[in-house]
This record gives sequence, structure tokens and C-alpha cells, in this order.
Amino acid sequence: MRAWVLSGVCAGAVLVPGTAVAAPVPEADLAFHGTAVMNGDRVEVRLTPQNNGPAAVADATVRLRWSVELADEQELPARCAREDERTVVCGTGALAVDAVGERMRVPVRLRERSPEVTLEIDTAWSAGAVDQDRSNDRMAVLVLDTGDEYAF
Repeated sequence: MRAWVLSGVCAGAVLVPGTAVAAPVPEADLAFHGTAVMNGDRVEVRLTPQNNGPAAVADATVRLRWSVELADEQELPARCAREDERTVVCGTGALAVDAVGERMRVPVRLRERSPEVTLEIDTAWSAGAVDQDRSNDRMAVLVLDTGDEYAF
């Protein structure tokens, strides 16, 4: 049997060639459903996160990105923050398996009025869980300045 000895801080530790055992990576199927409404330079997004499992998620972050710049000053909910001039990220909180999370309301102001915007929604972070089905947590919705709700 061959062995290698480490020197330095770990003096005395012995490395033996073999098969490494990796911890299993949790898998969760996150989904976001909701609506977006635009009136003038204001857009309100209401969304509900959902975890279809098979593992629970300690926390997740949803990214909301608009096709136009947002106004410099925003009044965002406590769990939300600006990422850049067009993007807001919001924490969902813990998501149990086969459960919906707390409904989120994210109002934003656009830098300039636009007849339409495209809103892209996707998972930015999921506490290390892997999502094999990205079709229900990554989407784009066209929102017209009509005051109508556009569902996703």
C-alpha cells in the first residue's frame, strides 16, 4: 500500500488513494407563479414560490429582471434588494416539500414610462439544492402598460 504524508499544519496526516465519498446533493423542483401589472411607470409583481421536492429548501432567492432600467429610488419589501439597474432579488424563505411559500408583492418604478416591458423570473440561489426542471422557475413575461394582469 502506498501512502503520502502531508507536512506543515497537518503534519502526521496520511492520505491513502481510494474512492472519495461525496455527500449527496439535495434536489428540489422550485416553481414561481404569479402576475405582473403595469400602470404608467409602475410595475407590481405578485408571486408565490413553490417547492415540488423531493428535498426541502432552507431558503431561496428569486431574481426579477426587467428589460428597461428601474428608477434609482425604490421602496422594496424587506426581503428584496437591488442587484443592478434592471434587477431585483428577493428571498423566499424556507420552502417545505410539496408546499407553497409566502406570497410576495414586489412593486417597482421604472426610470421612464414604457408601453411594454419584459420581466424575466428565475431562481438565483436555492441553498445548494439542484433543480433538474428549470422550466417552471425560469420564464419571461411580456407586460403591457394596460393595467391588466399578465400571469406567469
